[in-house]
Amino acid sequence: MAGGFVYNAVDQTELSTAEIYGKALADIIMRDQKVVAITADLAKSTKLGDVLKVCPERVINVGIAEQDMFGVAAGMARAGMIPFLSGFSAFTSMRACDQLHTDICYQNVNAKIIATHAGTSFGQAGSTHHAITDLAITRAMPNLTVIVPADGFETANAVNAAYDNFGPYYIRINRGFDRVLYENMDYGFEVGKAVEVHPGTDITVIACGSCVFQAREAAKFLRNVDGIKVRVLNMHTIKPIDRDAVFKAAEETGHIITVEDHSVIGGLGSAVAEAVAEAGKLCTLKRLGHQDKFAPIGLHEDIMSEVGIDANGIIAAVREALGIDFEEDDNWDDEV
Repeated sequence: MAGGFVYNAVDQTELSTAEIYGKALADIIMRDQKVVAITADLAKSTKLGDVLKVCPERVINVGIAEQDMFGVAAGMARAGMIPFLSGFSAFTSMRACDQLHTDICYQNVNAKIIATHAGTSFGQAGSTHHAITDLAITRAMPNLTVIVPADGFETANAVNAAYDNFGPYYIRINRGFDRVLYENMDYGFEVGKAVEVHPGTDITVIACGSCVFQAREAAKFLRNVDGIKVRVLNMHTIKPIDRDAVFKAAEETGHIITVEDHSVIGGLGSAVAEAVAEAGKLCTLKRLGHQDKFAPIGLHEDIMSEVGIDANGIIAAVREALGIDFEEDDNWDDEV
């Protein structure tokens, strides 16, 4: 793995995932003259400040023109450079969809798309800035690896993995200050391999991005309050998905719930459902996410609560899946 980039859990609590991406890229760009950052007038918003400090000559601003950014990146990649494109998820997946398809994926060039402000993490900006269909779009693109890091350490791992491996990558990160999931970068990150963050045998929750922390907290609560053993898988790689982990969960727990800050159509839930169906595994499956609706406008944590993809929503879904009443007494002191 690439890297001289080091920081600790205290640092991570003070940095957004986007800022950690900027620091990881700055470390890479100082060591490899072939690496270049490209932005569509969003260098500040996508946290390229550290890159600008160390190598301003290798930060290219194409202006508010995402389609042009992808074309420039494809040309540079064909010339032997390694471009990292920084833009909002909603724009890198939808506004530049044709260029992503034809310029990047069809030509299978060595370009890395860092898609920030993912899901509803920029919730107050409204539907134009919500990225709840980008996984459905990018999953369908041949040659494209799709990663959704759960926290800052995983963001650094994903950026390093994208640099180390040839081909187009789409790394989806949030705008805000995500909760810290891991203590350091050495937890066994591998592209295409899920990470178990909580053991369990009764039911499996498969989550990605900001929902992984929520799923782990829900699992802890259910273990302590209900005695339910919830397996939580961090499915950081949406494509290629870890089919073996899905098969094992279906066989060993018999119940699967997927959780994502994305439409339930075409994203993590769909990928898991496809894997289960193709394997012929018998298990119950429930998909938590945006239920074929545009997301409400508001703060990210409020949207997650309303949509039911926070810890409370996951707790309710697990209890429902296992046939357990949400509240059997009048004492609400034990609620999250």
